[in-house]
Amino acid sequence: MTSTTEPTEPLSVEQLSATTLLRFATAGSVDDGKSTLVGRLLHDSKSVLTDQLEAVERASASRGQDAPDLALLTDGLRAEREQGITIDVAYRYFATARRRFILADTPGHVQYTRNMVTGASTADLAVVLVDARNGVIEQTRRHAAVAALLRVPHVVLAVNKMDLVDYQESVFAAIAEEFTAYASELGVPEITAIPISALAGDNVVEASANMDWYGGPTVLEHLETVPVSHDLGHCHARLPVQYVIRPQTAEHPDYRGYAGQIAAGAFRVGESVTVLPSGRTSKVAGIDVLGEPADVAWTPQSVTLLLEDDIDISRGDLIVPSKDAPPTTQDIEATVCHVADQPLTVGHRVLLKHGTRTVKAIVKDIPSRLTLDDLSLHPHPGQLAANDIGRVKIRTAEPLPVDSYADSRRTGAFILIDPADGTTLTAGMVGESFAAPQPVKDEADDDGWDF
Repeated sequence: MTSTTEPTEPLSVEQLSATTLLRFATAGSVDDGKSTLVGRLLHDSKSVLTDQLEAVERASASRGQDAPDLALLTDGLRAEREQGITIDVAYRYFATARRRFILADTPGHVQYTRNMVTGASTADLAVVLVDARNGVIEQTRRHAAVAALLRVPHVVLAVNKMDLVDYQESVFAAIAEEFTAYASELGVPEITAIPISALAGDNVVEASANMDWYGGPTVLEHLETVPVSHDLGHCHARLPVQYVIRPQTAEHPDYRGYAGQIAAGAFRVGESVTVLPSGRTSKVAGIDVLGEPADVAWTPQSVTLLLEDDIDISRGDLIVPSKDAPPTTQDIEATVCHVADQPLTVGHRVLLKHGTRTVKAIVKDIPSRLTLDDLSLHPHPGQLAANDIGRVKIRTAEPLPVDSYADSRRTGAFILIDPADGTTLTAGMVGESFAAPQPVKDEADDDGWDF
């Protein structure tokens, strides 16, 4: 097998615009080698500037290391370099002749699972690293569960440090079989296992001469060729309103536009639309994209819609096609990943942020908590601790137009916020998940609710 990435001249703007974009995240337990893998990927694909590499070489030499520590290409915080760990999500942008990439290198510590949720929430692919000496551990299962919850369509199992197990095929095969069985049960649609050594560079960009028993792609080859569909035109069209534009100038005395980033689908001039949660209707009179009129606009463009009628619309409203409007509800059932140190409890009063709208809410019930070892459901745990995954029922003070997360990763997602200090408590995905709990009977009459 030969590498698909030979040293080339820097890509031109025209070449870059002609390539597709892949967003991917790395995940794994502590010391599994995530940052080293990312550094090796950047280094061997010629995506590192000379001054960056020189800075890494100097930092490595000052620590008494003979070779450059490629993990330093992503671990940029002082605390990260001092401790040799990743603490925050590090985003890197690079490109080859075949594809452009946005990479999120996420931490491995259990207490930083919230960062992995952030990095993977918009990813098309997740690379889950496993130390070949340790195999699949609890944090590996947690990361697989988060990837499944977030509906990441492609997962790569990178079995790292194969050099420390003498490149044995049997070790790789056993880990790949265990992980694939677990992730498949979670509902991950596609899993690709690749044996690598990030430190030595085996099967990262260049094919390994030490594992002739492996006939699959290198990590970069898979990243360059995995199918990615950004055509969300078939999805339900959704525009969360971020801002109302009213210049009230001599040139534009009556201009009233509703600005935001299209979350999914496409809008067309003349289309009948409904504004939620009010339910008022109108037609699209015009679309402005970057200050220029357009007949049609689609995700993820930032646009301004002009409507035929003057309607009371403000930040937090959602504009949708009238023929394809989601239901509005004050009762939301969802699967959540709790990310705060303080537990989420039944009766917890929170703020729920959905799109550009934030409303008061109360946690009505926690029907179940997921047990990562065997994917069983612990019924009615009463609370979710940090990094727990479970099902919740939430009552909101105002109706919200929500989609199922399975239908839309943008308008089917929300976060719960502590109203006291603004801390993010929980990331939620509306609707059924890979581990739907048994139906839970509600308490009679919902006693104690004040809205």
